Amino acid sequence: MAESKLGVLVHGAGWVSTQHIKAFETNPHTEVVAISSRKLTSCKARAAEAGLEGTGLYDNYEQALKHDGVDIVSVCTPQYLHAENTIAAAERGKHVVIEKPIANDLAEIKAMRDAVRLAGVKTIVSFVLRWNPLFETLKAMIADNAIGDPYFVETDYQHDIASWWTGYEDARKISTGVSAMITGGCHAADSLRWFAAKGEYEAANPIEVFAYSGGYRKGLSEEYDYFTSRWQEAPPLEYDDFEICLVKFSNGVLGKVSVNYGCIMPYTFPIEIFGNRGSIKDNRIWSHKYPGQNGWVEIPAILPDSADVTHHPFQGQMDHFVDCILSDRESHCNLEDAIKTHEIAFAALQCYETGQPVQLPLLSG
Repeated sequence: MAESKLGVLVHGAGWVSTQHIKAFETNPHTEVVAISSRKLTSCKARAAEAGLEGTGLYDNYEQALKHDGVDIVSVCTPQYLHAENTIAAAERGKHVVIEKPIANDLAEIKAMRDAVRLAGVKTIVSFVLRWNPLFETLKAMIADNAIGDPYFVETDYQHDIASWWTGYEDARKISTGVSAMITGGCHAADSLRWFAAKGEYEAANPIEVFAYSGGYRKGLSEEYDYFTSRWQEAPPLEYDDFEICLVKFSNGVLGKVSVNYGCIMPYTFPIEIFGNRGSIKDNRIWSHKYPGQNGWVEIPAILPDSADVTHHPFQGQMDHFVDCILSDRESHCNLEDAIKTHEIAFAALQCYETGQPVQLPLLSG
């Protein structure tokens, strides 16, 4: 008898859902059995694009959760819905993929954590860059002592977030987007944690944050569209477009992370890692393991140099998650771990109010 597959409900039928569907359909142990969204037309479009037949299509999430054979729910809705969607899935005993950011405030995050703990389901958060080929190579090299012990890490999310993005209307508002660091910069905050830990599948624990915010776009009804290289009218951001945080980790590593929505240039994601036996700048390395080195060694790998979701390694993320479910183990990128990344962003918001360093963790227990 053929092994039964894990059934997947993809909830939310926007841009990123296309890659969730593709990854789960490609994995030999899963199949997409249902798609739900606010509009049935969007569900039908996603199913047609993926060549799915007989897939349940819903414009009601509660009904979709009752679809026969759903084992995994992939939450691809706007960020302000992630908490309630995750809690609903966990309460019904479903394993959950959670797109980032996971939630818009600490109360939501605590409710999510409590629901997942009570249900005992597996989770993974889409900090998908952990499966980027360059990230995987660098982590393996760091674990192999190529740069010795890291002592300073710098990561930056530089992306002209604007109305070209279909999610911009929600993201630009304080009520639904909250801040630049939460909406997009959390990718860089997670990468900072990832490279600040020496273990190959380990992320460092932040214990203190100090931050500044600024930039120029808040309240401005004009934006730069780097696809067309033109300035145009657009609804304004309701929060600062630039944030920079200094982070101290429990292992003694120091870090700097920034998010920049105002940059007049294409998307970039710079990485710098300094250790007591070598250094890394993006895909270039200087290491004590290369005696006689007189120039940077360049690693031929796929860089995190595109914001297009088709460029992101969702296949690696979903394959890892499915393996975690089948082998009954927790992911290194589960909800509990992702909370530590998000706390950097929420600590920054507290710092803007007090002007003082913020101690972590923010959530007890």
